[in-house]
Amino acid sequence: QVQLVESGGGLVQPGGSLRLSCAASRSIFSINTMGWYRQAPGKERELVATIKSGGRTNYADSVKGRFTISRENANGKVYLQMNMLKPEDTALYYCNADPFGLGSSRGYWGQGTQVTVSS
Repeated sequence: QVQLVESGGGLVQPGGSLRLSCAASRSIFSINTMGWYRQAPGKERELVATIKSGGRTNYADSVKGRFTISRENANGKVYLQMNMLKPEDTALYYCNADPFGLGSSRGYWGQGTQVTVSS
């Protein structure tokens, strides 16, 4: 089992940047997939980005070229660098740990951190 705590959200103007952090309760060497997901009001939770234990990444088309996911296995940290933010990026962002690569629904979730992009 692993507990996850997200941080780094806030209010930012369009075109700005934020860096989200996810702190796990232990090292994440053995975690197959770490990911960031988001949920906007009235919408379903959606994938933002994932990163495998070997470093392979996957991004939603809507964030490609703007967001970068990274992980520090020994420290149990996962980051999401978000650049060129748009109002449509406004959402509650969740960190997910999928230990065996069975899908996010079979993994662990944090409580989320709010990102609001507005002028």
